[in-house]
Amino acid sequence: MPDYQARQDAFAALLASSGTELAFLPVSADLEYLTGLRRRVLTFGNIEYAHSWVTGCFLAPGREPVFVLPRMVKEFDLPEGITGEVALVNERDDAEAIFRRVATSYGPVAGVAVGARTWADTVMGLQRALPGARLSSASTLANLMRRVKSPEELTAMAQACHIADEVMGAVTPEVRSGMSELELARDINYRMGQLGTRAPSFDTGVWSMGPATQRDATVRITSGAIEPGLGVSFDFGAEVDGYCSDFGRTIFVGDATAEFQRVYDTVMEAQAAGIAAARPGVLASAVHAATRQVIVDAGLGEWFRHRTGHCIGLDVHEQPFISEEDDTPLEAGMTFTIEPSVFRPAYYGARVEDIVVCEEGGGRKLNEYPTDMVVQD
Repeated sequence: MPDYQARQDAFAALLASSGTELAFLPVSADLEYLTGLRRRVLTFGNIEYAHSWVTGCFLAPGREPVFVLPRMVKEFDLPEGITGEVALVNERDDAEAIFRRVATSYGPVAGVAVGARTWADTVMGLQRALPGARLSSASTLANLMRRVKSPEELTAMAQACHIADEVMGAVTPEVRSGMSELELARDINYRMGQLGTRAPSFDTGVWSMGPATQRDATVRITSGAIEPGLGVSFDFGAEVDGYCSDFGRTIFVGDATAEFQRVYDTVMEAQAAGIAAARPGVLASAVHAATRQVIVDAGLGEWFRHRTGHCIGLDVHEQPFISEEDDTPLEAGMTFTIEPSVFRPAYYGARVEDIVVCEEGGGRKLNEYPTDMVVQD
């Protein structure tokens, strides 16, 4: 089990160094990292109860966490309890009064750091309870802690990567003419569940591109049948102990052309260049540049329309980004994707994606699935 007290102490030190006395975090990856309060699987609709706007946790240097929770959250999402005080809000309680009582118990507060995913209603409640307090981002501080992964975190992420690898191996024989992208996506999600993931780490994508279709990579999935002459790209990820994987490959259906082989080989070479560049002290933007240059030199730069990657952990997309605008120096233990692609509608589409951990000699893949081009009938 992670040392949550040590994490809270480190976060308190960051709060103090930023001149902020108090933080409020909603249920989120930040709160799970700091306290162990597990998130529900994300859905397209809100999971909420009476007084849901109060849901979250106050953290301050020198004090235990204080959770403010509607009764049903405590009843069903904390079966084993949580370390810290819980201010319970029942259905007929005055939620505003309870929230204000907890917020004002910290005395005069000049600054409150707020988690990035805090509801607007909650922010307005904080402003009513602590008028005049300066608001800042708690997630910016938490990211400084979360971006470098511990050995235990790397173990969980490697397991999530292994699930993706195993699923890709199982699904590959099913990629053939007549099979639909939707059927493949359903099988991917089912197989990930069978291997122990609570849910996909994001929406699974399966899409085909080539002369037989005008589709672009912006359309992630359809129910139409796969035809010969198309590259079928995959983008999916699993979850283990809250930690995410993010994985991608492309399989060609039919007789692969020499041009598609060239595009595919270029994408794989670009990934190798990015991984080799991913050393401590190197700027994230420089890794992106190393990846992109391979594709530019092949005359395909116009069709590398994505960034090289993004950090990953408890959230599938975390900062810093492996992108041209991000000049963050990499640190040993950072985990991120290297996912170059070439997508030209009506011509070809190819991508690869693996999770990489930054180490002294360059990036090391957590995924083990091969990148050799696969051609199916």
